[in-house]
Amino acid sequence: MTDKLKHSRRDIRERAFQALFSLEFGGDLLQAGENAYRYDKHEESDEDVPVFLLNLIKGVWDHQKDLDEKIAEHLKKGWSLERLTLNDKILLRLALYEMQYEDTPGRVVVNEIIDIAKKYSDHTSAKFINGILTNFIVETD
Repeated sequence: MTDKLKHSRRDIRERAFQALFSLEFGGDLLQAGENAYRYDKHEESDEDVPVFLLNLIKGVWDHQKDLDEKIAEHLKKGWSLERLTLNDKILLRLALYEMQYEDTPGRVVVNEIIDIAKKYSDHTSAKFINGILTNFIVETD
């Protein structure tokens, strides 16, 4: 990863996804954020974990019930949150949280989350996530 990408908001979103994924199996929010941020850094760094990363992790964690309810409302008939893969659920929560609480333009969030979905899931998941998140862009525009 180039140095430019290591400090981008896209990189921070990806690291938030990684931290949130690890938290599904237990652990501490701050430690998960720090582990995700420092994972591939080769040298010991005194660099602080970005506030944006910690805000995303804590925000998604604190608002998870509300986010899940909103996502469930936009699933097709016969679908439930339980049917979604863990990756897809976390990516949807992360995107929806950022769109609603961080004032990031919806289209920016969707594009970034789709790129992350392509990396950690498959093409079908990316299309599915795009379809769900597009509903939220239309609602907020």
